[in-house]
Amino acid sequence: MPLTDEQRAEIEAQRLAPATTNRPTVPALEALLFKPFELLDHGFVRVVDYMGDDSAVVQAARVSYGRGTKKVSEDTGLIRYLMRHRHSTPFEMCEIKFHVKLPVFVARQWIRHRMANVNEYSARYSILDREFYLPSLDQVSAQSKSNRQGRAASLSPERAAHVLDLLRQDASRCYDHYEEMLDPDGVGLARELARMNLTLNTYTQWYWKADLHNLLHFLSLRADPHAQYEIRVYAEAMIDILRAWVPITCAAFEEYRLGAFTFSAGMLAVLRRQLAGETVDQTNSGLSRREWDEMQAVLQST
Repeated sequence: MPLTDEQRAEIEAQRLAPATTNRPTVPALEALLFKPFELLDHGFVRVVDYMGDDSAVVQAARVSYGRGTKKVSEDTGLIRYLMRHRHSTPFEMCEIKFHVKLPVFVARQWIRHRMANVNEYSARYSILDREFYLPSLDQVSAQSKSNRQGRAASLSPERAAHVLDLLRQDASRCYDHYEEMLDPDGVGLARELARMNLTLNTYTQWYWKADLHNLLHFLSLRADPHAQYEIRVYAEAMIDILRAWVPITCAAFEEYRLGAFTFSAGMLAVLRRQLAGETVDQTNSGLSRREWDEMQAVLQST
């Protein structure tokens, strides 16, 4: 399990500790505060702190003295306008901080989003736990032949089981050697050197803080169906948190960003020709094969 009984007790104590504040709060998110959303086999994501809400976005956009307007419909209309026209700065007024436990190879993907404050568990100072990510059988897939960074169909149960056995053996053996090198009565190697022997499916942890605008950008990429499964499950859990925190913003995000597709000028020209009754195919469209296929996939999806 991702959390021990002792860790769960510590989290529950935080949740039950009395607190008063004059700052705006969101009851739905307060109910989720500190609660771990358990992911993969040993991972989780939980909210540690936040600042702002939907009204803070409206307040920043209007530079008003109060919290938005008296009418939710007016706030909704403004937030949807801001999202639709990609006005980002009002969304930067809200921030959220997560505690995330994730495999190292997922963390290396995640850290490519260079728009957050991150503090990771230090393997120079502390000893990493013997916890490794092992995918479920249905996630052990072959390499895609059409996408160099994607997966194809799942391997047969026999081959998948063999892969999991190799991953388990390699991770366990490397961790055994990690402990052997750290042993002060044996090798006594420095922690900062011993850690290099660990496999990329070893779990790490960090605190990750971002403003709402950059969080939405992260989610638009990592909650996409084409994103790697292991990071996508974290993004999907964070969208559930987003719905509790800023429901109006989240609905606009799902409408205009997550569930939308941007047409290029060339695509729009093709669409206008088709609406005018002209027969257009890839050869006379002016689009590359890949762009044409992407357009058709969007138009033909249900």
